[in-house]
Amino acid sequence: MAEISILRTDASPGCDARARCEIDCLYLGRQPILTRGGALAAYELLFRESETNRAFIGDDAQATARVVVNAMCSIGISATLGPHCGYVNVCREMLFDDTVMLLPPERFVLEVLETVRVDRPLMERLDRLRRAGFRVALDDIDELSDELVVALPHVDIVKVDFLSANRERLPALAEAVKAHGKTLVAEKIETHDDYAFARTLGFDLFQGYFFARPQVLSTRRADPSRQSLLRMLALIASEAPLVELEQELKRSPDVVMQLLRLVNSSAYGLDRRISSVREAILAAGTRQIARWAQLLLYASSGELTWRTDPLAQLAGTRSRFMELAAARVRPDSERFGDCAFMTGVFSLVHVLLGHAAPADSIAHIGLVPEIGDAIVARAGLLGALLTIAEAAESGRHDETVRALEAGYPELTSLTSSVFAEINLEAATWSQVHEMA
Repeated sequence: MAEISILRTDASPGCDARARCEIDCLYLGRQPILTRGGALAAYELLFRESETNRAFIGDDAQATARVVVNAMCSIGISATLGPHCGYVNVCREMLFDDTVMLLPPERFVLEVLETVRVDRPLMERLDRLRRAGFRVALDDIDELSDELVVALPHVDIVKVDFLSANRERLPALAEAVKAHGKTLVAEKIETHDDYAFARTLGFDLFQGYFFARPQVLSTRRADPSRQSLLRMLALIASEAPLVELEQELKRSPDVVMQLLRLVNSSAYGLDRRISSVREAILAAGTRQIARWAQLLLYASSGELTWRTDPLAQLAGTRSRFMELAAARVRPDSERFGDCAFMTGVFSLVHVLLGHAAPADSIAHIGLVPEIGDAIVARAGLLGALLTIAEAAESGRHDETVRALEAGYPELTSLTSSVFAEINLEAATWSQVHEMA
């Protein structure tokens, strides 16, 4: 892709054309990361919402979601990265989100934002991601803090901010990081003196305006409809036959295009190109497609962002809460966890579709009875978990669990300490998933 110039700010007719283009296009920034010898080693992928080579980010998680979708589905990994890997900024919410697994770990480095709180749950999560093959980088480090020392055993790369770091303390910082065997990246290098100093300190990789400003890539927008994605999620939840999922996808060419881009990316390591909907479903698997659809849902450009849409926040938090609770109640059943998540997703969909009651929306979508009955009649263990999730939203989960334990002994595993842990993790989804 060619580099896009900075958007003009005058009132000429060209501005109207550019404004229309911004509505119809998707954007992605990338900035080179170089080796000590000056060779291209990787790109950092950056959120952009127009030709203007600047980012105005109000929601870190949504910005990351759009970067991922644009890189993997809209523009494509090959066009975005070539043979190199990409660094993607991730906030705490996205780190704990299963959709991060959509990224092929051999092509992407997870760059933990400096705003992320370092605690035990984070360290455990980073360890799991690294065992899955991801490399983890700490972003915007400017001092040898206690927090950095704690985090070093759980990461692979440390990016040091040369604009804000104290020069006199940089040698000690670099020495400590290298002593742990970590890769050192000097970022925000803006002068030759910065570059020379970083090389002297033993930095491995370099990034900054001294080498290159970010480049803006763009492509035409292909925004899949939420109705299509909701129907596809309903089919997956109902364990519909492959032919039904294939037929639903074929009704939405834009969704098919996104799926084919995803599967034909390097994410799946296939030795041939996938050209049919059926092959794409078989290659990705329905569970992965469900996660991908959820990512598209909250990355799509609706009128309301996640932070300004309380209904979407509630649906996201509830679905994740139910999935986590299901894992405690039936730890050996992945299917039950998936059904619990879907129950949470669809428990508020009647509002999204403008129906007066849940029964109307369930009939309209065609959910599997197990999930539909849980939503409409609070039937079964899924219905009990939905009741508990609703009670948890108003702080009444303890007494609700006690009231339901007689009918569902499995619920005794949901102790107060378990609730505290589940609530903490589920709350992160209120910052991430846009189910509207």
